[in-house]
Amino acid sequence: MSEILLHYTRAGRVESIHRGDIVAVDVTGKVIDCVGNAEKPMFWRSAAKPFQILPFVRQGGLEKYGIKEEELAVMVSSHSGEPRHVELVKQILAKVGLTVDALACGAVRPMDGRTSRELVKLGLKPQAVHNPCSGKHAGMLALCRLLNLPVAGYTEPEHEVQQIMHRSVAQSAGLTVQQVDIGIDGCGVPVFYLPLANMALAYARLALPEQAGWGENEQAVTAIRDAMLGYPQVVAGTGRVDTVLMQLTKGRILAKVGAEAVYCLASVAAGIGITFKIEDGGHRAINPVILGMLKRLGLITQAEYDELAAQYPPVLRNHRGDVIGTIETVF
Repeated sequence: MSEILLHYTRAGRVESIHRGDIVAVDVTGKVIDCVGNAEKPMFWRSAAKPFQILPFVRQGGLEKYGIKEEELAVMVSSHSGEPRHVELVKQILAKVGLTVDALACGAVRPMDGRTSRELVKLGLKPQAVHNPCSGKHAGMLALCRLLNLPVAGYTEPEHEVQQIMHRSVAQSAGLTVQQVDIGIDGCGVPVFYLPLANMALAYARLALPEQAGWGENEQAVTAIRDAMLGYPQVVAGTGRVDTVLMQLTKGRILAKVGAEAVYCLASVAAGIGITFKIEDGGHRAINPVILGMLKRLGLITQAEYDELAAQYPPVLRNHRGDVIGTIETVF
């Protein structure tokens, strides 16, 4: 059963709670910390992206199409739709001989408020390239080109590109394809259902590939990790915790969000992967749980914790800006 992770208080009384499950594992899959159910199965959502792009990187896609490290970072991103994100996605598509018309992820308003307001000011409508998953879709289309597979229907579970990615995700998490069920994600492609502990294992292996038994995949996994850590602004966006955390720790911590409050972290030096899922899918619970778990495991310094707490304060404010409550970790 999920455990209570957070209390939201007002006037010293608990007003709301968030329950969830957290697990941390090393590169061998050994559980080193757990709150709740480590084996709880859940949809991985966008936190699976580093392992979906792995076949493209392993089979020489970067070299064939001249894909730069920053472009690789946007392929695994849940980006905010800022101008640089859009530019990178367009660059990838151009390199593989396609345009934004090939994207089948759906048009979405940019997550970045400033960019969204600018589109409105200019009288422009959001496009598929503004979708936070457009980088992932560009990677799928690039894999189609690399393997001479049809672009039409690339989002369907039966398409060979999706079959390849399903196998890659399962293997990265130490499972068979049969052990990883699928659903359909918000952007229209398959999304993967597996235990939280196996998600954490994949991130531990991503953090420390040289000790994780990747075999012929090791170089590709290292390239993906380094792209994420080298371009944290691309992986998420301005002000978002994924980006801020990787920048603040200078790449010691790798971070990637998934929808419905699934979140994955990794300590690069220690080879520790951490996954949590907030039971109710509440996005507001993500930041305080991140801070609480990193502090609990001693993976950030006190100065780093203080800086994160300053940017994402564990307090509730009213419309005037008055502090009227707290957000308290209870794990």
